[in-house]
Amino acid sequence: MTTKTLTCIVCPVGCQLEVTLDEQGKVQNITGNTCKRGYAYAETEFTNPTRTLTSTVKLTGSDTDILLPVRTASPIPKGKLFEAMTVLNQITVSAPVKIGDVVCADLVGTGIPLVACKNVG
Repeated sequence: MTTKTLTCIVCPVGCQLEVTLDEQGKVQNITGNTCKRGYAYAETEFTNPTRTLTSTVKLTGSDTDILLPVRTASPIPKGKLFEAMTVLNQITVSAPVKIGDVVCADLVGTGIPLVACKNVG
């Protein structure tokens, strides 16, 4: 068995979590969390880590902006971040755009949309 330590980032408390893994890398025990969200975070970090991707895409039709800030509507698998950035580099959006508009409905086959984070007239 192996024990790994990580800091929970779910809330400002920043609990120091200890995760015990078996020989196959499966989570056997999690300690140090002060809430259920910390336990879930640690489990996910070792089984299927995810991240919310924030970036920009090209924007046309605006007098003031050339880039549109975007983010994933929910976290995507960490292993898909570089593939997602390759896709984002190929996207161009035309103004007008509203916050929450879907820029890409299914980012890299995750089923998670990429949405606009700024109103552009």
